Order: sequence, then C-alpha cells, then structure tokens
Amino acid sequence: MILFVFEGAQREPLLFESIRYLFFKEETDMIVCSFGNNIYNLYKQITELGTGDIVSILREMHESKEGNPFRNIYRSSDFAEIYLFFDYDLQHKFLSLEEINRRLKEMLELFDDETSNGKLYINYPMIESIRYTKELPDANYYRYVVKCGECRDFKHLSCEFCHYGNLDFILVDRHRTPKRCQNAKACWNHLTLMNVSKANYICTGINTLPVIKDDISQDKIFDAQLQKYVNSADPSVAVLNAFPLFIYDYFEGEYNV
Repeated sequence: MILFVFEGAQREPLLFESIRYLFFKEETDMIVCSFGNNIYNLYKQITELGTGDIVSILREMHESKEGNPFRNIYRSSDFAEIYLFFDYDLQHKFLSLEEINRRLKEMLELFDDETSNGKLYINYPMIESIRYTKELPDANYYRYVVKCGECRDFKHLSCEFCHYGNLDFILVDRHRTPKRCQNAKACWNHLTLMNVSKANYICTGINTLPVIKDDISQDKIFDAQLQKYVNSADPSVAVLNAFPLFIYDYFEGEYNV
C-alpha cells in the first residue's frame, strides 16, 4: 500500500486524482490524505512528538473523523511507500528566512526515503507552480523565476502568467471522452520533461534530462535553490513543481528521450 500526504485539502488532491487516473494501474492500493497545514507546522509536531513517523501524526489527526483511513494502520512501516508534497512557503509570518531554510533542510534529511519515513517533494514556491507556463511545450520554462518578495502573491501571478485559463488542461473528468483524457496526459508529459530538465538546470546548469537521477534529488534541488537564487544579491526562487518530478521518479524509464 502507498500513502500520499498533501499539504492542502483541495488543489493537491484534485491534481493527483488526474495523475492517478492517467499514470497508475487501476488496482494500485493507496491512501490519499491531507495534512491541512504547512511543512513548518509538520516540523513543529514532529519535534514535539520526537518521532519521524508521519503515520502516527496523521492517525491522531483523523482519529475522530468519519471514514478514518488509518483505523487499522498504526505506523509508517505499515506502508510499502510514503510520499509527502509540501510548499516552500516563503511567506511564513512568524519565521525568518534563515529558520525556514533550516527547518526545511532538516525535513528533507528526515524524509529522504519512500520505503522508510517517507520521501518529501517540495513545490517552489507553492503548488500553483504547476500552471506557471505558456502554451505547452514551453521552451523557456527553465528561465522562469519569481522574486522572493512576490511569493506571497504567487497564486495571482501564476493565474495571470499562465497560457491556460484554468487547470482543465491537466485535469481529467472521468466522464470526458478518451481523446480529451489523452490530451491531459500529453500535457502532463510536457510538464514532466520541462520540470525535470529545469531541475537539472537548477542543479547543474544544463537544461536537459539528467544523466543520473540522483543529480536532481530533492536535497540537491533545495541546496541549489538557496545558492543560486534565494541567497543571491537579488533574492528569487526558480519556479518548479513537485508532481512532475514525482512522475519522473516513480515511472523511471518512460522519459529517457
């Protein structure tokens, strides 16, 4: 069984439902849930409890809820794989940028293996980066950055910047025709190639698929973001989305073109 943990309760599960339909085998056994808060709140809870077992935290959160998915699940080891998706969240009100980066680095070190505590994927600066593109495929995607001071308004900025009026270009309604579903998968494939190549550009300066997948590990992307963008003379963040990187990691071999 696979566990997917998302920061938000609306946008991320909606997007993942299309990924699940388009890429996974129908019989794949998985639980999808929302943490309902940011990565720094999760850090706080883990620190207070003294455990990196995300399932123990989620189990307590869902204990009194109807349809609790963790009713018969007690610990992370009950899952074969665990994946977590959270935002960089530069706009945090009560933490300095230095503290934000320190906590996130610790979280990436703790959640670095999907078969153990879990594997953490980060959206830069947030989940709305999935639509920060012109018409697909966008050859200029690797160039796109956002000023750190503008991250608070990134939802609005991504909406204005995007070629597409909404998320329908990557969402699949089960009642749509196969042709429209295929268009959605083609868009996801473009986004995957664009984001993976950009991750390699962020880490190595080369806008192509990486020769070695570990060249674009989540910790290396984070370190490169800090060195080249966030801590630069003109602080910014390279726009990057976690879902395409996950698709590339999970379905390794399908994008070696």
